[in-house]
Amino acid sequence: MSQTPCLVQLSAVCKTYGDHMVKALSDINLSIGQGEFVAIMGPSGCGKSTLLNILGGIDRPTSGQVLFGGSDLRACNDEQLTTIRRTRIGFIFQFFNLLSTLTVSENVALPLELAGVECKQVQAAVTAVLEKVGMSQCPSLYPAQLSGGEMQRVTIARALVHAPSMVIADEPTGNLDTENGVSVLRLIREINEQHRTTIVMATHSQDAANYAQKLIEMRDGTIVGEHPCCARQ
Repeated sequence: MSQTPCLVQLSAVCKTYGDHMVKALSDINLSIGQGEFVAIMGPSGCGKSTLLNILGGIDRPTSGQVLFGGSDLRACNDEQLTTIRRTRIGFIFQFFNLLSTLTVSENVALPLELAGVECKQVQAAVTAVLEKVGMSQCPSLYPAQLSGGEMQRVTIARALVHAPSMVIADEPTGNLDTENGVSVLRLIREINEQHRTTIVMATHSQDAANYAQKLIEMRDGTIVGEHPCCARQ
């Protein structure tokens, strides 16, 4: 059996904050393959969000190496990191982070418009991705007119519209009821399976983690366990 190509490789990554050198991450070594669905679990304050920020090029490690598709993120300047985030990484947030003054289609189009994509291509991509996430019926609605589950689907569409290599999902069901949470998790898994999009998801929920292929357990800024999700839903 051929080995899955590695998309992300972290080697001896540490992250500290402030004058007192508070250590958020300590000696993180992690490989994520192209097309994997990885869940990161651990208690609040264990370093999950910090790790996601470093994986997504939002933050830089204090020491260590982060390779993403062969690029060393720590060595990239701000402009290069912005380009990687806009073209190769998508983000799904717990609190949606949709712009209230923009319609559904305008929110989804934003990453492509910021990247300078032509209008016709933007319209075609937005139409296709809204269809994919089951939101094609309401492109002209505003976030305030949507349910929580619908807003999260729009957030997922925005994360996918530029066909990223990897999607970072930070507690994507944390602000949803059980029914909508299950629906969103099934959608994320479907995207992973059908399009081979790498998913890295932070969660407090073992039920949510069971949708992934691999579970990374964290505590006090370190990885304390890594194993397949045997109870995958």
